[in-house]
Order: sequence, then C-alpha cells, then structure tokens
Amino acid sequence: MEEELNSTIDPACLQEPPLAIDVIKQMDAFGFCLYSMLSLMSCVSLVLYLEQCVFIYKHLPYPKKATIMWVNGAAPCIATMACFGMWIPKAVMITDMTSNCYFAVVVYKVLVLLIEELGGTHKFLERFSGKTVKISTGPCCCCCVCLPRVPMTRRLLFWLKLGALQYAILKTVLSVLSVVLWTNGNFDLSDLEINSTAIWINPFIGVLTIISLWPVAITFMNSNIFLRSLNIVPKYAMYQLVLVLSQLQTSIINILALDGTIACAPPFSSQARGSLLSQQMMIMEMFIITLVCRFFYRRTYDQLPPEMKDNDVNAQVALRADLVEHDV
Repeated sequence: MEEELNSTIDPACLQEPPLAIDVIKQMDAFGFCLYSMLSLMSCVSLVLYLEQCVFIYKHLPYPKKATIMWVNGAAPCIATMACFGMWIPKAVMITDMTSNCYFAVVVYKVLVLLIEELGGTHKFLERFSGKTVKISTGPCCCCCVCLPRVPMTRRLLFWLKLGALQYAILKTVLSVLSVVLWTNGNFDLSDLEINSTAIWINPFIGVLTIISLWPVAITFMNSNIFLRSLNIVPKYAMYQLVLVLSQLQTSIINILALDGTIACAPPFSSQARGSLLSQQMMIMEMFIITLVCRFFYRRTYDQLPPEMKDNDVNAQVALRADLVEHDV
C-alpha cells in the first residue's frame, strides 16, 4: 500500500528546493512578469529607504537618527531578503536568518526610540519621576490585571532594556547556529521528532521573542500619551505589523506546507512552494509598509515641551481667566 502511494507522488515533490537556473528555465510569461514586478517593488523599497536615510542623517540629531534608520529599515531589509529568497530558493534559510536577525535588533531599537523621543534616559526618568507604570500588558501579562503598578526607576529601565536586548543577541546566535547545523544536515524544519534540533531551537526562540516584546509594550503603553504629537501610535502600529507578517504569517505558511495543505508544484515541493508564497507575499506587504513609514518618518519634529507641574497648569488657567475677565 505504501509503495502504491509513493508511486503516485511526483518525484519533484520530494526533492530539495530547485536551483535558480531551473526556476528561470521553467518560468512562463506570467511567472516572469510576476517575478519582475516583485523584484521592482523590492528595489524601489530599498531606494526609498536609502534616500530617506540621507534625509534623516541631514535633519535629525544623533543618536536619534541612527535609531530611526534602524527601525525604518526593517521593511526594506525584509523585502530585499525575500527577493533573494524568491529567485534563489536554496538560499531561503540564509535570507530568513538575515531578516530575522535584523528584526531582532529592531525590537530593541524600538524601545530605544521611545526613550529617545522623550529626550533620552535622563529626561525619560525625570518625566516619570514619582510615578508608577503599568506592567500588565501583552504579550506576557495582558490578562494579569491584578499586577500592581511599579515605580519607574533607573533599575527598572535597565531591566526593560536588557529584556529587549537579549533577543537581539540570542536570536542572532541561535540563527547562525541553525544555519551551521542546516549545512551539515542536522537542522530540518520538517523533522518533528523529539531528538530534532529544530524542535528544540524554534520554541526556545519563540519564548525569547515573547520576553523581548513585553518590555517594549510596557514602555509604549506608558509613554505614548506624551508622544501623540510625534505620530508614535501609527509608527508603533507599523512595527507591530512587520512583526506579525514576518514572524506569525511565515510560521503559519510553513506549518501549512509541512501539513501538505499547500500542494507541491514541480519543481517546487510543498515546503519550497510554501516558502516561495511567503517570500512573494512578504515583498508586496513590505513595499506598502515602506511607503507608509516614509510618510511618518521622513519629517522633522520640534522637541517635546517639558512636562508641566500641577501648579504651573493652575497658574496658566488662572492667568487666562483673568485675561478673559479683563477683556470683558
């Protein structure tokens, strides 16, 4: 029975991803137009990002400009790597590693950007001096509403930074380790045995991801009220969208490919075709996100006004009332 089942499966569905030249040889007119359009989108994303880096470098102060360049480069970097992975299917493991390592650094840089938008570490602590912050936020403790508010101190800020920084370091180390094991044939996403390296490394990376997103969410939930004039909410939304599309969407497509839901299409096996669909979708999505981010980041802002104390606010309200009374 098993022999009959294997005989009905196209041998190409059981092969490794094809070479780039084999993909080009079997490409029809529609496929050539699709690949050309997606490659053009990737190139436009990269060119727009480089032009925006020049603008940011000239008009924004250091170190804010370096942080914004890092954060704003997530979508173009992922689109460029996805384009390489689309044309060279055998290099998908390396292109995905590059994109994931870059985004791991971006997670930390988003936390740094929130602090720098408030004037840096000193100004950040000064603004939250004597106040408490809410820590019952996602993705770890969004349901734990009973968690008490904690005072914002230099020590707490250090732990928040460390929580985001550990992902940038460990994700890079584990990604490089995965590629090394993959070249030796010891890392296979389709191998779900208990002694497989993939079944141990990938869940551990997932835990590190959740831990790193929590400090960023805490910082954003407590500081976004001061940064509304800097469009911090849509900027954070773009960061979250890149996170969902590059991590969650790719994982879902890979699971569907492993399950056989995504059918093979010679010369692509089910897993290779799922990876191809993921790369093509990623290019289009990151191209749109690049355009949106260009609208929000390619501008300069005045510095935030210092936080006014209650007495200052009452004095200003009383002065305005006196002026109105005098005019009447």
